[in-house]
Amino acid sequence: MGNALSAEVASRLFLSGNDAVAHAVRDAGVRVAAAYPGTPSTEILEVVARFPGLYAEWSPNEKVALEVALGASMMGARAFSAMKHVGLNVASDALMTLTVTGVEGGLVVAVADDVGMSSSQNEQDSRFWGRFAHIPVFEPADSQEAYDMTRAAYCLSEAFRVPVLLRLTTRICHVKGRVELSAPETHEPGGFTKDPRRWVMVPGNAKPRLPLMFEREAALAAEAEASPLNRLEPGSDRRIGFVTSGPAYMHVREAFPDAPVLKLGLSYPPPLAKVRELAAQVETLIVVEETEPLLEAELRAAGIPCEGKNLLPRLGELAPEVLRRGIAKLRGDVVADAPALPPQQVFPRPPTMCVACPHLGIYYTLSQLRNLIISGDIGCYTLGAGHPWNALDTCISMGASMGMALGMDKGRGAADKNKKIVAVIGDSTFMHMGMQGLLDITYNRGNVTILLLDNRAVGMTGGQDNPATGRDIHGLDAPRVDFPQICEALGVKKERIRVVDPYQLPVLFKALREETKIEEPSVIITDRPCVLIDDYKKTPPYAVTEDKCTGCGNCLDVGCPAIHVTRRGKEVKASGKEVDLAFVRIETSVCTGCGLCVQPCAPEAIAHSVPVVPLRFMQRDGGKA
Repeated sequence: MGNALSAEVASRLFLSGNDAVAHAVRDAGVRVAAAYPGTPSTEILEVVARFPGLYAEWSPNEKVALEVALGASMMGARAFSAMKHVGLNVASDALMTLTVTGVEGGLVVAVADDVGMSSSQNEQDSRFWGRFAHIPVFEPADSQEAYDMTRAAYCLSEAFRVPVLLRLTTRICHVKGRVELSAPETHEPGGFTKDPRRWVMVPGNAKPRLPLMFEREAALAAEAEASPLNRLEPGSDRRIGFVTSGPAYMHVREAFPDAPVLKLGLSYPPPLAKVRELAAQVETLIVVEETEPLLEAELRAAGIPCEGKNLLPRLGELAPEVLRRGIAKLRGDVVADAPALPPQQVFPRPPTMCVACPHLGIYYTLSQLRNLIISGDIGCYTLGAGHPWNALDTCISMGASMGMALGMDKGRGAADKNKKIVAVIGDSTFMHMGMQGLLDITYNRGNVTILLLDNRAVGMTGGQDNPATGRDIHGLDAPRVDFPQICEALGVKKERIRVVDPYQLPVLFKALREETKIEEPSVIITDRPCVLIDDYKKTPPYAVTEDKCTGCGNCLDVGCPAIHVTRRGKEVKASGKEVDLAFVRIETSVCTGCGLCVQPCAPEAIAHSVPVVPLRFMQRDGGKA
């Protein structure tokens, strides 16, 4: 990243798609950039924030980020906003209206689709938003195009006074390639022009603008036909032709190098005349798109015969081997089965939390309590659903733990009458979408206990700062929100708000037992920094005294990955019951001394590690080395 940041203009760099977009934002003369971190889009703003002379911020959520960018655009400044696919759902409230108002300064919205669901709760096709909002969609196929198309998007945005959607995918965001930068430009804001009929979107002002939106869309369709971003590449094998976009284009070219291809860079509005031109040249037209049959349906509706998802899968990336197998029947090709690999013993490595993660104690405690229904949320703490805790029952979307917990409370029947409802939410997620849910719980007198996990970072996406850390995107001091005061302001009684150290298991256990018995809203705030940020301070590591370990395995229930089983056994109790034993050791090189494993250790076999005195080498003349 350092190489990317210090690059000279017009130099050739090796950049990921995210890096390339960030450089294009700088070189396009953008003045304001706002985002909320979310994989696979996070790195765009992290790089943008390091460029001087450009305002960048982490916003509380994607809707706010887009509104910040729109405000800058209204001033005539070029603006940028970035988010992952599910973030665009949050921002869509603003998006669906700004498409009616249009923009003044160029506005580009980068949305990163997680094709293959490497780090998301769904696989969403953001191209739909282009159709829904009547805005153009750009789809780069590599890092160079990510740079070039971002630059081009600003020109198109200002030419048509329309926001532009830059659709990325995980492969584009994270795969690196050679990028040649072009000359940067400056863009001075023209100033805000008062125009209530355009900017005040009451029905009386919005209705007259709808015909303008449709006229703009028709003009964009003509632009798509003429755009060099949509190019028809000839091929010698006319049995099939492909219409494709984004990284799927690269896969098509690799799998079928001799086939004609219409590559769409400006994919919406679709250039139907160019599609018809290709269709007239080939026996069969195939639409290759990740993930939904969106363009395929549009071509069929336009009367253009084509194939698509009847041959190819609707989920995951369309890699070359996937394309070859799907289209083999049409070409009459015989695709040999992949050679069978010999069975391999792969050590299982399920997702888990970090060593000494402050969430470990929380889920250990929750796993010890009974008659709980635990409503979860999006973040590192989602891992609480896994082994060994199994202490999370739901996870739907950002902030959903709060509203769902209230719904569980109000919707419970006799079968769940005596169960306690607990909502678990992280600090950044609470500010993103959770505060409204807590207000709903207090306003409607919900019987819910909230665990607000304050680890002072957006941990799941790399430890970014947020309003709870006291630092901005540049690491500079910023106001830090006071969670107890916020919870009290949202209607929670002061005596029902507790701040606890999640490393102190007895205190946490007592707080949960007491608050879940109270039939009114309560909040338990856990206060420990993420172990991966500078705020975290290590203490001396622990080790297991081997001759004291009884194999009870209680420490394993904490779930810390620094604890390793050395051997297993069985023991028959006096009652005749057979129990499993697990003897352990602690990897002291990674242990941070949090003490979580010490507290459930019945035989007191865990104590601070005694460091081994390093060897001292002597010089041949007898002096010390």
